[in-house]
Amino acid sequence: MIRWLFLFSFLVVACSQKANEEWISLFNGKNLDGWTPKISGYEAGVNYKNTFRVEEGILKVSYAEYDSFTREFGHLFYKEPYSHYRLRVEYRFVGEQPKGGQQWAFMNSGVMFHSQSAESMGVDQNFPVSLEAQFLGGTPERERSTGNLCTPGMHVYMADTLVTQHCISAKTRTFLPNEWVTAELIVYGDSIIHHVINGDTVMTYSKPVIGGGYLPENYPQPEGTPVKSGYIALQSESHPIEFKRVELMALRGKH
Repeated sequence: MIRWLFLFSFLVVACSQKANEEWISLFNGKNLDGWTPKISGYEAGVNYKNTFRVEEGILKVSYAEYDSFTREFGHLFYKEPYSHYRLRVEYRFVGEQPKGGQQWAFMNSGVMFHSQSAESMGVDQNFPVSLEAQFLGGTPERERSTGNLCTPGMHVYMADTLVTQHCISAKTRTFLPNEWVTAELIVYGDSIIHHVINGDTVMTYSKPVIGGGYLPENYPQPEGTPVKSGYIALQSESHPIEFKRVELMALRGKH
């Protein structure tokens, strides 16, 4: 009898973990329900010139209604914070930058995570305090890696060494315009974080903490504070990008 009770309990726990560890779509393919835009120069919730839009089942960063880009850096925040999870997005760069787009922002976007909320950002704040899995595209003449790490307002540890460099490049091939790329984040709170591009792990680091030159004045958390969770946001930096999949698997009870 005890043996059967033990087996039953094991099966209940295993099924519960399996139920928790399923992919859920954060993007419904129809509209921006569950997401909040925050564009520099505007309050949270203002989708300036329809920068973030859904067309034919694709979530798009579009500048079709812009006459020119004047530092309207933007982020589209999902409604809930997360700590332990896998995040998977499928993206591609399309089209051309609008007039005024910075040269460094050519085919440049990303996913911010462990981020402050949209509502806590200053009106003129360009980037949230967060970690960024940076996406870059390139051309045969301009090779650029993707799945890089940038750290506005944070530092991380690599091999037990504090890294204060703002952006760290991964080792990937160059992905061209209109080429779909699958990027995944595997996040275990402040323990360990992996960047994965098309199935290959290209970056690993740990122990993110508040700090650095991109930290807004009077930020409520002091430098050195560990960051264990936060919001997820898709970025707009002046180059059109499309997302056809944004999905998450919560890793319950993982360390």
